[in-house]
Formats: sequence, C-alpha cells, structure tokens
Amino acid sequence: MTANIPSLQLSNGAYFPLIGFGTFLVQPGLVGSAIDIAIDNGCRHFDCAALYQNEKEVGAKLKEILAQGRVQRQQLFITSKLWNTMHHPNDVPSAIKKTLQDLQLDYVDLYLIHWPVSYINTEDGSPFPKTPDGKIMLANVDYLDTWKAMEKLVDQGLVKAIGLSNFNSKQIQRVLDNCTIKPAVLQIESHPYLNQHQLISYAQSKGIAVAAYSALGSKGRPWVASGQPELLKDPVVLEIAEKYKKSAAQILLRFHLQRNVAVIAKSVNKSRIKENLQAANFELADEDMKQLMSIPTKFRYFDPNDIGDGKDMGQDDENSHYPFHEPY
Repeated sequence: MTANIPSLQLSNGAYFPLIGFGTFLVQPGLVGSAIDIAIDNGCRHFDCAALYQNEKEVGAKLKEILAQGRVQRQQLFITSKLWNTMHHPNDVPSAIKKTLQDLQLDYVDLYLIHWPVSYINTEDGSPFPKTPDGKIMLANVDYLDTWKAMEKLVDQGLVKAIGLSNFNSKQIQRVLDNCTIKPAVLQIESHPYLNQHQLISYAQSKGIAVAAYSALGSKGRPWVASGQPELLKDPVVLEIAEKYKKSAAQILLRFHLQRNVAVIAKSVNKSRIKENLQAANFELADEDMKQLMSIPTKFRYFDPNDIGDGKDMGQDDENSHYPFHEPY
C-alpha cells in the first residue's frame, strides 16, 4: 500500500510533504536504492545537505527517476542546506551552484542555513576546520548577512524557498525583523525526549512550518556515547506501539504528524522505509499524545560542539551565535 502523505502549504504557496526521506549518514552506494524504494512507496520529500557528502549520488538517482517518468520534477520536494563554512555572502552563490550541480537540478525547493554558527572557509575545504589544539576555527559572519545572500537565490530562481535549521527563537525573530523574504521552514531536532513545544509553537505562530530531525533518536550517528537513552526502546513508546500494533518508529513519526510538524526519517532497509511512510495512515489518541509529550527523560542527540567527531570542539562559549544558550 502506497502511503498517502499529507502536506503543509508553506508561506511561498508550495506544498511541503510531512514525511521526508533523510539522506544523512546513508553509506555510499546505498542512497540510490533507498530513494528508489521511497519513491515507489509514495515519498516525494527528500532531505539533503552539502555536509552529507552524498548529493552527487542523490542527484544521479533523481536524474534517472525523472528520465524514467516515474515522477515529475514538480511532484518532488528537495531540501538542501548551506554548511557553516559557506556563510560569507560571497560564498553562498558557489555553495548553491555546487549543490545544484551535484543534485543535477535547476533549483531546490528549500534551502536552509544548516546552523547559525559559522566556520572559517579554509583552502582545503574541510567542513570542520580546526586549530592545532583541536578547536573549531570559528568565523565572525553574522547570519543576517548570510540570509540576505540566501534571499538573492530566491530572486534568481535557484531556490524556491529558504529557511533555518537549529536556530533558537531569538535568532529567528532577529531574522524576521530584518528580512525581505521570511523563513518558510525551521528544521530542528525534536522527539519525545526533546519535544520542543515552545519553539514549535513560536515558529508556527509566525507562519513558519517546522520539520523535525532525529525523530527516532539517531542511534547510528558516529559520535554516539554509551549510556545515552535509546528512544526506540523507551517503555512508554513501546507500550503505545503495542496498543496500536505498530512499530516504535511509527509511533515516534506519528507523534510529529499530529503536531503538524514534518518529520525526516532515514533508513536503507526496504521494509522499514515502507513502514516509516505508513505513519501517515493511522492516528494516535489524545491521551497517547499527552503521554509522549510527558516522558520525563530529557536528552539532545545533536549539538554543534559534538557533531564533528564526538569531542568538545569549543564552540559553545566562544560563539555568540551558538543556539542552545536560550531556553527555546
């Protein structure tokens, strides 16, 4: 059964499918076959990023699918993201040019600033440039200047919508107060251990759609430490899954859909890809949603201090744009 995936209408009028296929940490050689499975089971939303270093493989598969006529370009919603080393306004055009070249597309439907923090753009192109003592080489680029450069991409037809990822409410408001084109989407980590109720409510009140990543706990991330809570094994999640005769993953994905939040899910396993998309085909009772919102465990799986190699890279106190100083 092909999933009937609902959509949100964005501020630019485009329709944003509420379940997306994530390409983060998909191993080389596996992206294409996973996209094939997702397409055949009704997925039209694909979440990419320059950092993921697999946009060429994604692009080759998209070109093949479009050439076969299995879907039309206007039926797809393709997201990519501007990495931290490319925040300087002079670097933004080359970043989107590289992404479009790799994806073999004329435009992306959504282009996000991946993080509000910026890094030095070094000659070797390292995504995580470091000082000799292992600290990230931070750049002093204001994300408002980056946003102005992003707006020009819309005017040029290279991107249909622009948005933010991992920004807090004060940072979002600062963009809103100084923009010509307002953010269409905010992508953030969210799940029952980090339900982000205040930030999601704030963004939606401003007409900004929200997308959740790490919805299943991102167990496969390379810097995972022992002893971290496993979302897919949470007893409340498992109890609700048993009640509905669904998988824990389906419950966690459905949790977002009922909050009118898009959700990014990643798998290369055929049955799990199909299962994830079927989260659109059932509904949780209010009492179960309240249970999921009230799980006492609190945990954030992604922090810019750790995403390079799992070690503290000194980004917190040294960067005024670090997003997690604020409550939301």
